[in-house]
Amino acid sequence: MNKRKLSILSVALPFVIAVILAACGNEKNRTGNEAEAAAAAGSPDLSKVTLKVGQTGWGNLEAGFKEAGLDDTPYKVEFSVFQGGNLQLEAMAGDHLDIALTSEIPPIFASQAVDGGNLQIIAIQKSDTLEQELVIPKGSTVRQVSDLKGKKVAYVKSTTAHYFLVKMLEEAGLSWSDIEPVALSTSDGLSALIGGSVDALASYGNAIISAHQNGATTLASAKDILSGNFPVITTKADIADPAKHAAIADFLNRLNQYNEWIHNNQKKWAEIVAENTKQPLEQALETLKNSQEQRPTKVTAISDEAIASQQDVADTLQSVGLLTKKVDVKSLWSDAFSQMIK
Repeated sequence: MNKRKLSILSVALPFVIAVILAACGNEKNRTGNEAEAAAAAGSPDLSKVTLKVGQTGWGNLEAGFKEAGLDDTPYKVEFSVFQGGNLQLEAMAGDHLDIALTSEIPPIFASQAVDGGNLQIIAIQKSDTLEQELVIPKGSTVRQVSDLKGKKVAYVKSTTAHYFLVKMLEEAGLSWSDIEPVALSTSDGLSALIGGSVDALASYGNAIISAHQNGATTLASAKDILSGNFPVITTKADIADPAKHAAIADFLNRLNQYNEWIHNNQKKWAEIVAENTKQPLEQALETLKNSQEQRPTKVTAISDEAIASQQDVADTLQSVGLLTKKVDVKSLWSDAFSQMIK
């Protein structure tokens, strides 16, 4: 969408959101109903809204919104970068974040908090499952996952890395207790692998890219283990706030425009990625092309299939003792924005 269309959208947004919200009287989430009633009474003033948005990576959303001409929002946006979705949800629980972009796993663990983590999954960002790997350092004698029995394996707690490591061990006939798991951040895990203090690393994104640049090899890939569902999460209070509600709805649609811009401008985006992640342009472009071929990123409304997928993940984590009790993930989901996602 060009800037002229975005300008028209910004002007028309309050009225459109008010009409849509008024039509959504059958929403399951009560806080969403409060927002609808307030919005129907009058257009919310988005100029006074600041959306605090979290992400895992290097700050690609801020750079991408600017490059795609999507940064002319009728509200303020503050982007923050975290090393994992679990850290985003910790910030959200402390009321320091309005939107978090995570995998299926962090909300499950966050839901174990006293207040249920104060979160609601409002959309799914379908994306690729590449660069999610179990890697071994250069010179390792490990040849298969079963060789990790009794060895130190670093992983990022309460993330996709935590989950896919469990699944890889199961497939190799090992249990969680058969290894010496070492919970580390993405950067500390990478340092531990390169420094030789762990025998393998389960991680994702830039940590995997850097690991390969330092001679690491892939022991197992999670590309066929993970669903590719990455929840978009907000708080119950933000759903109930008419202005925040409207701003989030607009942001979700801009997020889809950003994803579409990347799909249509792959070389340009690869140049930006390469510059920010200090990797060769050819490698960044190849990674991007592979991800777009596997599954172009797109924001979608919540669905029964997505909820069932996350429930399966939760049940798996419980079956190996990583969750102390059964989690009904359905309570974490809200369809308050489903009719607004274009």
